[in-house]
This record gives sequence, structure tokens and C-alpha cells, in this order.
Amino acid sequence: MHIDARQIDNGTLIEGDICIVGTGAAGLSIALQWIDAPYKVILLEGGGFEYDDQVQELYNGKLTGQNYYPMKSSRLHYFGGSTMHWGGMCSTFDEQDFEKREWVEYSGWPIKREEIAEYYPAATKILDLVSTEWDVKYWLSQNAQLKELPLDKNEIWNKMWQFSPPTRFGTKYRDIIIQAKNIHLYTYANVVDITANENVSTIKSMTVKNYAGKTHTIKASKFILACCAIQGSRLLLASNKQAKKGLGNDNDLVGRYFMEHPELKTGELWLTQSEELKLYTMDGKNRYRAELAIFPSKQKELGILNGTVALNPLPLYQNVKANVMTWNNDDPRKSLKQSQEDHGLQKKKNIFERIIDRFRSKKEKTSFSSFELYTRIEQAPNPNSRVVLSNEVDALGVPRANLHWDLLPIDKRTVRKLNEFIGKQFGISGIGRVRLYEFLWDEKDESMPNFTSGGWHHIGTTRMSDDPKTGVVDANCKVHGIDNLYIAGSACFPTSGAINPTLSVVAISLRLSNHIKRQMEKNPRSF
Repeated sequence: MHIDARQIDNGTLIEGDICIVGTGAAGLSIALQWIDAPYKVILLEGGGFEYDDQVQELYNGKLTGQNYYPMKSSRLHYFGGSTMHWGGMCSTFDEQDFEKREWVEYSGWPIKREEIAEYYPAATKILDLVSTEWDVKYWLSQNAQLKELPLDKNEIWNKMWQFSPPTRFGTKYRDIIIQAKNIHLYTYANVVDITANENVSTIKSMTVKNYAGKTHTIKASKFILACCAIQGSRLLLASNKQAKKGLGNDNDLVGRYFMEHPELKTGELWLTQSEELKLYTMDGKNRYRAELAIFPSKQKELGILNGTVALNPLPLYQNVKANVMTWNNDDPRKSLKQSQEDHGLQKKKNIFERIIDRFRSKKEKTSFSSFELYTRIEQAPNPNSRVVLSNEVDALGVPRANLHWDLLPIDKRTVRKLNEFIGKQFGISGIGRVRLYEFLWDEKDESMPNFTSGGWHHIGTTRMSDDPKTGVVDANCKVHGIDNLYIAGSACFPTSGAINPTLSVVAISLRLSNHIKRQMEKNPRSF
């Protein structure tokens, strides 16, 4: 069922069992699990079904610190959220990502990998991936043309990725959600405030507004914020009429530990003879590829974070500019157009599809002697990398969110040491040599260059911990001290891993959905 919140009477009271705020990968993955359940689900979307620049403007804010994408255009504010322009890259967390690593401050999750991994198969289906298998041995067995590089298997391993079509949640799941009798989707319903009871232990209601001048009240038994790391923490901080620091922020943790995946070109691999390297490159036919990674024991020895290195045919990629240099307009449509023009590739396609088009256009060239090294790493958890409220308010009266993206010396050291080590392994193997780019030569230089891009991955800001002094939510994604408020998605991640988060966002959201279902069975209705 769909209701346009601009078209109903001002001051409408909307009641339900569950209220989900946001219709991106997290929010819609949860909503899909409640279809035909004996509960009324309220699903709130601040925008409509199409891009609206006036609504998008609500995401605007200022940036400081490391060079980053404009706040307004780094997320999409309509049904389907940022899945409407994501690239489709998916991979799984590693075991070490959940462990406490003594050389990585603030690392460690209160849950184990298997508690998310058990939901990977279901997430794979939602994202339209071709397989639930992630071991390189499986992929090698499926295609005799795939060959591993002859690198030391005790030092280097192949991290597998799969590519969603990519699934546009707002397109694929729109009719399913609208036709569900118990799902009540409200568009143009921007949450602007959250009200708790007197001792701030239970959320009583949320207030929504829109540009039509309508204000409505939402009441439910359980509330789930699934509106991305920046906007979710913004809403908690802005809901400060009862808790002066903001909801869930007694220990000044909301908004802190913002993480991205720093990614950048780091060098060139020159082989002694041309190779196709089908396992490691995208050719438009296969929806998978491998990237090079090093084992946890070596990461510990080097004192570095997790990371991977992709191999891209140098003739196809050498003139491709860094994403952060092309995606630099407040309007995401203009940034997309600029990115397309800079790449000289077909319009209305994401970066991966456009690269594949370029690959296909050079059919006579199937093997290459040179490859670009493209590195992606996890960002070290850093309390100074954070979201804060601005003194400026948006058109609906909510303080804007400002972002300070702050990187640490270990981030730069990881990029350098990871590439140095992999470069040495190529030399030892005798198949080629690696030339690192100049910004990695000076070991005393701990700064990341201004062309360091992020993956548009907003992670952290309401991190998970068993201890409210070190985290905002508990192991079940419930805000500490508030019995019916939950956070869905990558905002809960204590560490980011070295992989794009969408698969794990869906998986952890499914886990949260199951937890709330169990809670509802114990106490089905309270409104």
C-alpha cells in the first residue's frame, strides 16, 4: 500500500507495529521479510519514486578533512536509495574483520563472522548474484579458462567478488512493496524528530514533514533507522529536546568512527609476456573476478589493515580519472554526466558497465602485458572521523550534517606495505615487475593524496559494541538504553573490512529483522 504524505490531512496520526525509516538496501531488505506477516509495517521514505532536487537538497552539508564527494550527491534521497546508482560490486567479510587486532585500535566486533555469514545466501538472492560460493576453487572449477597467477599461496590469496546486475531496489521491489497489504509505504515523509518517554528509555513517536507543509506523527512498537550512516546519526543528534547530546549519545559516540574505503591507483604491473588474466578482469560476460589479498598473519607482521589489489588492463584504465575528481558536483545527475564525459563512455551506465563497454570495443585485444594496480583498503576506526551537526538548518528545520573525513597514518602505511609486498611477490615469481607510483616512495609521508577516492560507502557512526561506553548499539543493533530503537545497515559496523558493504548490509539487516520478529512474538502489540 502506498500513501503520499503530502496528500493526507495535516496532523495525521499513523500507527503500526513496526516503523522502518529508509528504503535503501537495508530498509527494503527488512520490509520484504515482513510481507504477509500479522503486523502492520510503516515504511517511510523522505522522497518519492523519482529524483527530486528539492528533496535531495535536504542531504546537503559541508565537508572538512580528506577530499571527498559533495554531501548532497553522495547519497540518493528517493525510493530505492543509493541502490539506484550503485555499481553492483559484492564480496564477503573475512574472519579477521571481526577479531580484535592489537595493532588496529578500536577493532573487534561483539559477534562472529558466522552470525552475518548465515544470511549471505538470502542476501545473494535479493541482490541477484549468480552464486552463493565465494571460494576461488569453485570458480576455477566452473571455467577451464580461468587461471590463478603463480604467486606464493602461503603469502597471497585470491579474494572473490561477484557483480550484481546491479539490482535497483527501487525498480525491482517497488510493486512488491506497494501490493503488500500489511506494508504501508509513505513517500515524502521525512523524519525530523524522535520523541522518547520521560526517562528516554523508549521511543514514543517520530515526527515527519514534507515540502507541502504537512506534519504527521508516527507511533509504533519498534522503530528501525535504515537511512544510512550520515543521515541516521544526524537524526539521533538532532533529536535532542529530551537528551541534550542527542538520542543514544550519552557517551559522545553518535557520529564518530565514520569510515569509507579509501581506493586509488597505486602502480603498474608489467608482465614478461601478454596474458588474458580472465580470473582477474571484467569482460562483460562473467559476473565475477578475483583481487589479490594477503593473509592475516602477514598483515599482523606488517602492522597493516585489510586490503585488496585489483588488476585492470592498463591500456583501458590509464586515462580513467579518480572518482573523487569527477564526481564533484552537488547535483548527482551532473556528477554522473561529468564522470561519463571524462571516461568517454556510454551514458546512463555505471562505471563498471562503462569499463566493460570499453573492454568489448577492443575485441582484437584480449591479452595485455601491463596492468594497473588499483587498491582498496579498510579504513582504521578513528573517533575523529565523524559526522556533526551544523548551525545551519535545512528547509524542514533540521540541522544539517557536516562530515569530517579523517584518515590515519596506518591507512597510508597499509596502501604502501600492501603494494610493496605484492610487488615483491611478482618479482619472486619471475612473471613480471611492479612499479609503484611516486606518492608511495617516501615512507615518512603519512598523508593520503587528494585523489584518494572513497567507494561511496558510509560506514560506522553508530558502531556496535556490548559496552555502551564504546558503542552506540548492542550486538542486536539496538540503541543502548532505548528498548525499541534499532539501527540497520553499515552504520553499525565497528570495522569496515576491505569490501564493498552492500552484501553485508543486506545480511545484517536480515539478521536484525529476524531478531525483531522474535521480539514481536513475545510482545506483539503495544500501541
